[in-house]
Amino acid sequence: MKGIVSFDYDMTLLDHASYRIPDSALRALEALRKKYYIVLATGRDLDTKFSAGILEQVRPDATIQLNGTKITVGNQLVYEHFMSQELVERLLDFAAGRPYAVGLTTGDRDYYTNQECIVDYDLQRWGESDRNFRDVRELPAMGVRTMTYIGDEAGVRELEEAFPGMKFPMFSGKWGADIIEKEASKANGLERLCRYYGVPVEQTVAFGDSMNDYEIICAAGTGVAMGNSVEELKQAADYVTTPIGEDGVWNACVNLNLL
Repeated sequence: MKGIVSFDYDMTLLDHASYRIPDSALRALEALRKKYYIVLATGRDLDTKFSAGILEQVRPDATIQLNGTKITVGNQLVYEHFMSQELVERLLDFAAGRPYAVGLTTGDRDYYTNQECIVDYDLQRWGESDRNFRDVRELPAMGVRTMTYIGDEAGVRELEEAFPGMKFPMFSGKWGADIIEKEASKANGLERLCRYYGVPVEQTVAFGDSMNDYEIICAAGTGVAMGNSVEELKQAADYVTTPIGEDGVWNACVNLNLL
């Protein structure tokens, strides 16, 4: 029986220093396919312009997208969940006029409060900004699974206090966070795929680097934190490998005898 190995994408497979997947990680993926279903577990929506080409490069058997609120097997959508329109409206109302951005990108369109914050973030990260901003007030009626926060930790603490039914796991670089309903997680997505494939959770391995990977790292049979992970994730993991730029995925696969 095959097991399941899931990978976060950003800073677990994709190295932001070079903006490419290390060759050693690609070799590991190919070797793993013989014994495991490959799952891409990400906070991203893989249908947006910023995710173009990911599926072709990773070639996962299944995906857990948007932190467990959208799950696919091959080209088949097997699960999805949307926030209520009222909740999205409250989040946007709260963020309006504050020094951080809340919203999302869908397809090639960007819906955010404080668009200047998004432009500044793009310029710092990529040196350019090519956004197709639309009216953020169109969002609630469009169907929203998760949202994105761009700002510092102080803004996250403010949102956590105002929305106790939500969680805001920060990215490993501390420049933003996912906005997720508390009952949603990559771990829930992994459990759904275990039922789909008939794989015991004990036969699963999960790789991650940031706090939206916390639940899946804890839930998997073996949780692997990258060497570049936030400290809290390292403490929760069964195994801490080297950083992404030092062949972290490959080294973990070798040392855990996954290959």
